[in-house]
Amino acid sequence: MRIWYVSSECAPFSKSGGLADVAYSLPPVLKAAGDDVEIVTPLYRFTWEHFGHDLVFVGTWPIQLKDQVIDANVWKGERAGVPVWFIGQDQLFMREGKQLYGYDDDGWRFAFFSKAVITLMGEISPLPDIIHCNDWETAPAILYLKDRQQADSRFSAVRSVYTIHNIAYQGQFAREKMYSVFALDNSWYDRALIFGYEGREDINLMKGAMMMADAVTTVSPTYARELHHHQFAQGLEGVIDYVDGKLYGILNGIDTETYDPRTDTRIPAPFSAEDLGGKAACKAAVQQRFGLTPEPGWPLVAVVARLVEQKGLDLIRDALPGLMDLGVQVVVFGQGDPWYTGYFRWAADKWRGQMGFSDDYTEEVASEIFAGADFYLMPSRFEPCGLSQMMAMRYGTVPIVRETGGLRDSVRVYSSFDGVGEGFAFSEYAAKDLYLAILDAVKLYFSDPDTFNTLRQRCMNKDFSWERSAEQYQRMYKEVYMAGHSEGLSFQEAFENIRDLYAQNDAKNRQNHPERYGPEFRRVIEIELMGEGAGWLYIETTGQGFRVEPWSYHDADAHIKCSYHHLMRMMRGETTAPRLFMKGRLKITGNLAKGFEIKNLLSAD
Repeated sequence: MRIWYVSSECAPFSKSGGLADVAYSLPPVLKAAGDDVEIVTPLYRFTWEHFGHDLVFVGTWPIQLKDQVIDANVWKGERAGVPVWFIGQDQLFMREGKQLYGYDDDGWRFAFFSKAVITLMGEISPLPDIIHCNDWETAPAILYLKDRQQADSRFSAVRSVYTIHNIAYQGQFAREKMYSVFALDNSWYDRALIFGYEGREDINLMKGAMMMADAVTTVSPTYARELHHHQFAQGLEGVIDYVDGKLYGILNGIDTETYDPRTDTRIPAPFSAEDLGGKAACKAAVQQRFGLTPEPGWPLVAVVARLVEQKGLDLIRDALPGLMDLGVQVVVFGQGDPWYTGYFRWAADKWRGQMGFSDDYTEEVASEIFAGADFYLMPSRFEPCGLSQMMAMRYGTVPIVRETGGLRDSVRVYSSFDGVGEGFAFSEYAAKDLYLAILDAVKLYFSDPDTFNTLRQRCMNKDFSWERSAEQYQRMYKEVYMAGHSEGLSFQEAFENIRDLYAQNDAKNRQNHPERYGPEFRRVIEIELMGEGAGWLYIETTGQGFRVEPWSYHDADAHIKCSYHHLMRMMRGETTAPRLFMKGRLKITGNLAKGFEIKNLLSAD
C-alpha cells in the first residue's frame, strides 16, 4: 500500500516535540513490513543548514492559494530507506533559529504547505492509497484533498487518515481567515469548520480534519477514551463522539535501536539489563553536569520535558521543598514557559548541590539524563501518549507518572502485594499524591535494592518497539482502504451476513457448551451498526434457540455499538469483545455483565 506520511516536523531534520520522533520512527517500520511509505515535511532553515548537502533538488511547482501563486521548491532526501520530500519556500520556512512554530503567520505558512502537499500529490511520485496527516498544521490538507476530489476524479480513490497528537493545539482562527488565509470557500464553515468560542464565530482546523478524514487516530487507547470527556477534549468532545465510529487509539512506540544503553554512544558508559554496572558512571556524569553533590547512594529524580503547564510542573513546584527534605536529588531539563524556567533556575540556586536545572536542550544531554537517573518523573495533567517515559525506561530509569493517557497504557504500576509492575503512579492531580508516589518509590530504593533492580530490568525489557504499533496502523490502513474501494454494503446485506454467521456459531456453542443454555436462559442484545451497512438489529438467545431481527429493541439487556467490520471479525474469532472495548472500537451500555457475554454468544469457542 502506498502511504504519504505528512508531518510539520520529522527528526532529525526538524523537531519541536514528540511528533518529530513519530515521523522519524514509524514510516521505516511500515516500510520494513511491506508498505510503500514516503514522508512529506517542510524544509526549514535548520534542516537546510544541517542536512542540505544530502538533499537532491527535484524542481519548482506553482502553488495557488486564492488569487496568489507561490512557488514551492521541492527537494528529496532519505531516512532509513524511506524517501523524504521537503517542501521549501524561503519566506515562510527559512527563518532564524530552531523555532518551528509560534509566528504570527503560522496559518499562512501551513496553509501553503498543506496546499502544496495536495498539489504535488501525483506529480513528484505516484498517487498514494493513503494520505496520513498529523495535528493542526497539516489538517488543511484533508480539506484541500476533498476539494480536489470533487474537481478531479483521479483523486477520488485516495483515502485520508488524521492523527491527533495533542488536542490542546487545534488550529483555531477567526472566521474571516477561512478564505483570506486558507482559501476555503464559505460552504466549509457549516460543513466542518464552525467553532463558537467566547462569543466569536471561529474556525477550527482540527475539527474540520476530524470530520472529513476517513479515519481518525490518537496516540494511545486511554487518550482515545478520555477525549470523550470535556476535561480532556478542549471543547471538541462532541466532535469526538460524532467520529467515534472511525476513531482508533494506537499507542506510539520509540526507536529501540537509537535508545539502547548497550550501544548508545551519547552516554558515558554502556550497560544492559543483565549488567547494570555502567549506569553508576552515567549517574555520576549527570551529577557533575548539573552541579549536584556526587553522592552515588542518593536517589536521582529527573524531568526531561517541555516546560508547560500540561506537564504537571506546578505539582513538582509544590512538592519540591518536601523532596529536598527527603534527601532526593532532582534534575529538570527542558525549554518552555519563562515562568517555569525562572522558577527552576531559582530553585537550583536555592538548593545548590541537590537541585539542577538547564534549558540548553540537546538530545545528547537528554539521553545522558535518561541513562543516569534512578527515577523519571512525569506527573502530567494530561498526556496523549508520552515518549520520554518509554525512552527513560529503556535505560533502566523507573517511571513515576500520573495515570492518564499514554502514561497509563505504557507503565504498569508496581504492587508490593504480588510483585508485578515496573513503575509508580498516582491518580488525583494533586501535589500531595505526587509526593506520596515519590515517597513510595524512594522507600523501595532504600529498603529493597534487589527489588528495585528488578524493576529496572523490567523497564529495560519492556517492548516499546514500533513493530507492534505498526501492525495496528497497517490493519487500520487496510480497513480504510477497503472501505473506500468496496461497492458499498447495504444494511440488508450486513444483516443477512450477521444472521447466517450467528446461526453457525450458535450451533457450535450449543454443542460445545450445553451448560450455558438452561431452560431459563434468555439474553437480548441490541446492536447498532456504524458506517458501512449502518442500521439496527437485535439478537435474542434463549435456552431453546435464537432469533435475529432487523430492528431495534429498546428493552434489551445490553446495547452494543460498533462497525459491521469489527462485529464480523469478532464473530469469526479474529478479535475479542474485551480487546475492541479497550481500544474504543466497541461501545456497551445497559447491563455490562450481560453485554460482555457477547464474547461467548457471538463467537464460536
